[in-house]
Amino acid sequence: MGTVEAKKKTMLVVDDVSINRMILTDLFSGEFEVLEAQNGQEALATIGEYGAGLSIVLLDIVMPVMDGFGVLRSMSESGLINTVPVIFITGENDDEKALMGYSLGVSDLIQKPFNTDIVYRRVNNVVALYSHKQDLEHKLKEQREMLQAQARKLQQSNQALIDAISSTVEFRDEESGEHVKRIRVLTRILLEGANKYYPLTKEEIETISNASVVHDIGKIAIPDAILQKPGRLTAEEFEIMKTHTTKGCAMLKTFPMEDKHYFQYCYDVCRHHHERWDGRGYPDGLKGDSIPVWAQATSVADVYDALTAKRVYKEAIPHEKAINMILNGECGVFNPKMLESLVSVQASLSQGVKVD
Repeated sequence: MGTVEAKKKTMLVVDDVSINRMILTDLFSGEFEVLEAQNGQEALATIGEYGAGLSIVLLDIVMPVMDGFGVLRSMSESGLINTVPVIFITGENDDEKALMGYSLGVSDLIQKPFNTDIVYRRVNNVVALYSHKQDLEHKLKEQREMLQAQARKLQQSNQALIDAISSTVEFRDEESGEHVKRIRVLTRILLEGANKYYPLTKEEIETISNASVVHDIGKIAIPDAILQKPGRLTAEEFEIMKTHTTKGCAMLKTFPMEDKHYFQYCYDVCRHHHERWDGRGYPDGLKGDSIPVWAQATSVADVYDALTAKRVYKEAIPHEKAINMILNGECGVFNPKMLESLVSVQASLSQGVKVD
């Protein structure tokens, strides 16, 4: 049974003196497929064709048409110098040129006339080092991707747990469980509408929208007699109801959230979605933009959905009337910029909120 011959590595020798190319080709042809170029322009054509398929470039400095520095600059600009090592081969003993070469990414420098044994060893050492570096980078990339996949899986598990608990709260509140799903969509729409004032990335908006579902998670600690009361709450009952913000935050601290940004969004939304722009909200009486913008967006989304959804103590209010009530301050004072966002997206809201 025959053995499979290992594929040769590829070397590019660039020198305007044919005898130099011949010596180097003879020296390395046993283990490399050796390509030749007699000036920098020819070298760039070959580099353009083979790219990262080259294992190493042996590059003369002084050549007609284009010198070695021109080739090196091109490889540096393209980033190929990080993948394909270059060894300068020069007949000049010029420290300034040597330093310029190293600054552009040259791996080594060999003086002409050269000792072939030394050249052979130095070239193979450089190729081996680059190969080892690439293997390490590949393994690190695989590890990063694996860790990222694990983090995504954990976040998805956490989100599923949070969604389940949040929906359970809604069922206790005699809601359908669709409320938290609508809040997620409404919060995303409002933040997209307010993006000119509060620029957030698409990923940040998505994370905040997912975090918005925890806004009422603390209601799980509120007694049924208060949570499900069909009539108006007494002052004492309302004080107990208000604690759902802080109790929800205490619950969140027990959840295994690795993503600190996601936890902070959840915490802020849970604690501050009943704060008001004029400082008359609760639990901390925050005012203006001291209220995190993600809590502001969740707050407007929560009020709009509360108005337009049927509850045990009221019928659903039509979209247009709900918008006017919010804009007229009948539901508390909100950030004018967030209200502007609400107006800008109201046409799509009038068609109903399509949950994910």
